[in-house]
Amino acid sequence: MAQRRREKAFRKVTAQESSDMEARHRKMNNKYLAAAKKRLQQHDYLQASEKYWGAAVQMIKVTAARRGLELGTHRTIADFISKLDYEYPELNLWNLYVKANDLHINFYEDNMPPERVKEHSEAVKELIEKLRRIQ
Repeated sequence: MAQRRREKAFRKVTAQESSDMEARHRKMNNKYLAAAKKRLQQHDYLQASEKYWGAAVQMIKVTAARRGLELGTHRTIADFISKLDYEYPELNLWNLYVKANDLHINFYEDNMPPERVKEHSEAVKELIEKLRRIQ
């Protein structure tokens, strides 16, 4: 029987680490959002997909940093957004995150039509805005 790999829990960080991480992730979020918008305008849907995914993840990491946590793996990111979704069910965070993750998959698989990439990019922007409100 195959053993399930054990994931590390969220890592607690000091106040200084938290502040540094938050600043770094905010900067990367802004960078990825600008790049994603540019790539979408250029009809480069694969690169736009990955940049929107990156922007979403960076804002999730900002939210975690504000709570004194560091996220390192896809699993911890998913676990954290799931936790937030239970805390704020009215925000529909999990479903928005799934659309961001679909964009990440699209980067590798090229499986989404352009109109879906555009729709999912709007979901990422909504996710980011909602995460900003709960910080």
